[in-house]
Amino acid sequence: MKERTLITISRQYGSGGKEIAELLAKKMETRCYDRQILYLAAEKLGDSDLDMDTILDMSYKMPDNSIGSFMEGVNSLGYETIPSYNKMYREQAKVIRKIAEKESAVFLGRCADVVLKDYPECYNFFIYADAEFRKERAKEFYGNKSIKELEKENKTRERYYNYYTGQKWGEPLNYDLMINTSRFSIRKAADLIWDYVMSSQAE
Repeated sequence: MKERTLITISRQYGSGGKEIAELLAKKMETRCYDRQILYLAAEKLGDSDLDMDTILDMSYKMPDNSIGSFMEGVNSLGYETIPSYNKMYREQAKVIRKIAEKESAVFLGRCADVVLKDYPECYNFFIYADAEFRKERAKEFYGNKSIKELEKENKTRERYYNYYTGQKWGEPLNYDLMINTSRFSIRKAADLIWDYVMSSQAE
């Protein structure tokens, strides 16, 4: 593995993306950044005394009339000019880039694939699964949430991603690989990603 390798994982809720990201971080002997990014961003904004649920709600703020397809004035770095009402997104992007500039890391969500798009050693993956698979995982890991609840979360992620990046969440052209965990075990999916990154770096 090269000295600084960056992996971003985007995923459908219930597909096992978080577990895959954690397995990859272990392989890389580095950290998996998820909600830690939110806390670090909130700290920069002076809001670190808030509970995580409140910080999470702040992170998903968008204009009420947003149709989820446009980000005002975004430049090639993905964060310099963003909607002024949402300072949280700006700070998240800054945190992600600061981490990426000093160490290898795995990033889970947070539009990291777009924030880091100019980094040559960044690899982007999208994890998805069919409804039945996600429904079964929900019984075990997500408090038995219904498919309707899972899809509601996916819609929130999609709208957020589309609005802030100007790209389409889950669009194949945005990722190195898309993996259906209905057909792969979580561990095999992580192995596939690892093999892809190692093969790419060997060329």
